[in-house]
Amino acid sequence: MKTTITITDTHTHLYSEEFDQDRGEMIQRAINAGVSRFFIPAIDSTCTQAMYDLEQDFPENVFLMMGLHPTYVKDNYEAELAHVASELTKRKFYAIGEIGIDLYWDKTHLKEQQIAFRQQIQWAKQYKLPIVIHCREAFDEIFEILEEEKSPELFGIFHCFSGTYEQALQAISYNMLLGIGGVVTFKNGKIDQFLDRIDLQHIVLETDSPYLAPIPFRGKRNESSYVVNVVAKLAIIYNKSVAEIAQITTENSKRVFGI
Repeated sequence: MKTTITITDTHTHLYSEEFDQDRGEMIQRAINAGVSRFFIPAIDSTCTQAMYDLEQDFPENVFLMMGLHPTYVKDNYEAELAHVASELTKRKFYAIGEIGIDLYWDKTHLKEQQIAFRQQIQWAKQYKLPIVIHCREAFDEIFEILEEEKSPELFGIFHCFSGTYEQALQAISYNMLLGIGGVVTFKNGKIDQFLDRIDLQHIVLETDSPYLAPIPFRGKRNESSYVVNVVAKLAIIYNKSVAEIAQITTENSKRVFGI
């Protein structure tokens, strides 16, 4: 008797305009590959309606987050945060995300990013939701805020984790799971060199599609079905079967998102 594998993509921008030509077919490809749970991070207010449309089209598979992405923290960030606050009062979300600090592109709004990150962490505690953290060249700044905000109510996922072993342990110490995606398949990704020292109970899968496609699709548009390539790599790293990796990481996702 064939057992059905359930794989969870904990971070995928399925509403992205890069999928406008083939969104339905792309999602069906993922479902056919065993990827049947999609967690959708918010960016800013301009994507909200597209997220709701996506949920309406795939109500059994799509689970939405609400939040303000750090690279979209601009001069109007207070209005954007007000939008997040308003949406949170209207309906159920499964996480506050993606939130955090990004100093890769632009450092001019660091102060505003810190304010937005902290505020959204506090909403997550209020609504008893996980946070999904975006961190780019900002581990110190993010850990500083997590250290101040740490509590039993603070938990979530360090999305697209690409730090060191020591940073992985520090993230885990704040009740964060590590979101592992295409980077683990890269020759220069580095996390594959220490991941086997991290217990699988701390790992969830993601694509971040349409970005960061795994080998052998690197440089092309990523899609949720490609998370099977991440599963295959983790099976090698942890010396476990594909089915075991799928089962454990999906159980981890259920624990953090509550569904």
